[in-house]
Amino acid sequence: MDSEQFDVVVIGGGPGGSTVASFVAMQGRRVLLLEKEKFPRYQIGESLLPATVLGVCGLLGVTDELARAGFVQKRGGTLLWGANPELWAFNFTDALPNADEETVSYQVERMKFDNILLNNARRVGVEVREQCTVNEVIADAERVRGVRYVDADGQRRQAMATFVVDASGNRSSTYRTVAESRQYSEFFKNVAIFGYFENGKRLPPPNSGNVLTAAFKSGWFWYIPLSDTLTSVGAVVRHDFADRVQGDRAKALQDLIAESPLISEYLENATRVTEGTYGDVRVRKDYSYCATKFWRPGMVLVGDAACFIDPVLSTGVHLATYSALLAARSINTVLAGKIDEEAAFAEFESRYRWEYGSFHEFLVSFYDTHVDESSYFWKAKKVTNYESSELEAFVRLVGGVAGERVLSGVTNGVAPSTATAPDWDAEQALRFDPQEAEGWGTTRWVPGGIGAPPGSDAYRLEPSADALHWEVRA
Repeated sequence: MDSEQFDVVVIGGGPGGSTVASFVAMQGRRVLLLEKEKFPRYQIGESLLPATVLGVCGLLGVTDELARAGFVQKRGGTLLWGANPELWAFNFTDALPNADEETVSYQVERMKFDNILLNNARRVGVEVREQCTVNEVIADAERVRGVRYVDADGQRRQAMATFVVDASGNRSSTYRTVAESRQYSEFFKNVAIFGYFENGKRLPPPNSGNVLTAAFKSGWFWYIPLSDTLTSVGAVVRHDFADRVQGDRAKALQDLIAESPLISEYLENATRVTEGTYGDVRVRKDYSYCATKFWRPGMVLVGDAACFIDPVLSTGVHLATYSALLAARSINTVLAGKIDEEAAFAEFESRYRWEYGSFHEFLVSFYDTHVDESSYFWKAKKVTNYESSELEAFVRLVGGVAGERVLSGVTNGVAPSTATAPDWDAEQALRFDPQEAEGWGTTRWVPGGIGAPPGSDAYRLEPSADALHWEVRA
């Protein structure tokens, strides 16, 4: 069997895989990325957060390319949610009130966006091989040593490496090399059904590019403008309503749309796409989960391979790319001989669990639709321990910039995050109202809890000036 040696092998070419591969290759390391499909390919998860666009994509050097791609600008979010019977909105600039210019993100067709990131990985030196399926992780009692895979020609091959990164998504089977299991949230067990429409209505400017999120009796809708005419429309319903999306999917989606007066209005003159890539009505199980471990010697899980959270805040690509940045810091630092593997990856796991756990904890309260938006703003401040206004805490959280300054993409004019660490023993009783969501507090559910926020004294390491390594805190 043909065998090669690399510093890092990455399984999966989505945003998480291409990001971690790029950040390691940018340090002059030999990186192999194995992707089972041929890009461009379809993927859901089309709404990006500022943390991805301004932070991670800025570090990758693709900001200008994204700006030229023609993606719809997203200035914030517009919601029909909670006790307020009217639409309410937030602006990402509210998270960075001292920024020099307006903070925006994008709504993207993932075929185009993912391809931009994968091609960028090639440009920075990653060996990208598509239509390659990993079927075995090579490991011994001490560590993971590499992978075996079948290439595009059907040949069995072997790639050895100091580190293997599993970025193969929620359908990953290789994650079991790291974690015994995934623990599923009892609270977030939903099913999504979605399709694409031409000529749907738009929100009034300047919010015409916002995600429109609308609650209705059976769940909630997303309404994402992908171009001047194309819109992604999906209904997320509780698992006890799952039987409604069986059988004729097109009819099931249309019946759910009829339950929402707002979405019905926006689609009144629209036509569902029935041909090509966007012609199918698709169903996806949106069960939130978290792996019991995120790393072991020689291997690390990023993105959905490690955990998945309900998509109402569009956090999927953010968690994939942020975890990729954290993993790349750990890999780069260990390969440079600066910090031992245990310390570097403990930092990775602690920070990733806090990011994931904070979203989970906030979302449990966000699903309480009997309160107005001011209650959600208050809860965001409670979760993040952010010292500024409740609105700013909310927008920083939902924009993905609550944890690290580098994710804002701003180097001047904005103070570092002012999140502080509470007394966590005392706070355990306060983080969740036992009457909310039947007591499903994140610290009870996420294996190992969620720990303290980045920047607190609980962490031994901090990002380097280039954001791609760890350094020991002074």
